[in-house]
Amino acid sequence: MPKRGSNREVTSKKAASAAAKVLRNPKSSKAAKTAAASALTQRPNTK
Repeated sequence: MPKRGSNREVTSKKAASAAAKVLRNPKSSKAAKTAAASALTQRPNTK
């Protein structure tokens, strides 16, 4: 059984950009915003 947090999947820059657009759109459904937020949590932190 894999350890929690060991998932190495990373959302692409293009997908993250689309997810951010969904989150900024006030007309987006709650389900769409939940999926978008989930995708963004898989992006690596950039500094």
